Amino acid sequence: MPFLLKVFILAIVQGLAELLPVSSSAHVVVAEKLLALDPSSPQMTLILVMLHTGTMFAVIVYFWNQWRLAYFTNAHAFKRFAVRAIWASFLTALVGYPIIEIIEHTAFKGHSKGEIELLFSRLDLIAPALFAAGLLILISSRKDRAETPTAPARPNYERSLVLSGDNVTFSQAGWMGAVQGLCLPFRGFSRSGATISTGLLTNTSRQRAERFSFALAVILTPAAIAREAERLLKANHAAALAGTPLDLHANVLASLLGMLFSFIAGLAALRWLSSWLEHGRWYLFGIYCIVASFAVFYLYHLGY
Repeated sequence: MPFLLKVFILAIVQGLAELLPVSSSAHVVVAEKLLALDPSSPQMTLILVMLHTGTMFAVIVYFWNQWRLAYFTNAHAFKRFAVRAIWASFLTALVGYPIIEIIEHTAFKGHSKGEIELLFSRLDLIAPALFAAGLLILISSRKDRAETPTAPARPNYERSLVLSGDNVTFSQAGWMGAVQGLCLPFRGFSRSGATISTGLLTNTSRQRAERFSFALAVILTPAAIAREAERLLKANHAAALAGTPLDLHANVLASLLGMLFSFIAGLAALRWLSSWLEHGRWYLFGIYCIVASFAVFYLYHLGY
């Protein structure tokens, strides 16, 4: 199968799964395994991050009207959002990056170049992370359904959106940011699933949690792109010294095409996610993650 066709398949998987709380990374890793690709290679981790970039633009397009009404109507609303986003992102870094450092120094003890990405292809690690994400979603959905048995009809949601300060609280933002940090090292522990669930468990509404969770995703993506681009450049430098430089042009082309396709698929996924959130079907994503965890563990035992 041509490499670009494989990238197209990965882009569709990424676009459909990234913005649903089912861990796009787990789905893409499984797809890469089935397509005989190495998910931990610098080329593939960069392509994955560019697929994330495509879905990041999908998030911006889809949520822009809601963000404009909730966060950008006046200086006060923007300040409230900015303070919470900075606080949440700070806690993400504070929690996530020390865990990454600890894992790199323990899982790769004795190796000078151990990187967390080298564990991304481990299906035996992805399966329990998916299971944990599923449990968190189920727990949060029980609380949500207990508090709001039926979703209100909202035919003109954007018009009825509170124009000033319709945001999570400072405390809720902190919890969501901290949990997002836990998601960074673990493929399968869905970032959107974990952060939206945390918002629900801290008594914010589903719509506020959804908006803020995806705003955090936009903030996080550029840092992930920079990390993986640096990793690829280092790998290319090492390969050049060995006399076998990587084909960076082909990787860039594949990444850009993948970004475009994941953008299109991501828009479709976002519309589906919002509909399911509004109609109280959040728990089904938890069931899906748990079932998927058993499927991934089975693939691991088959030798993938």
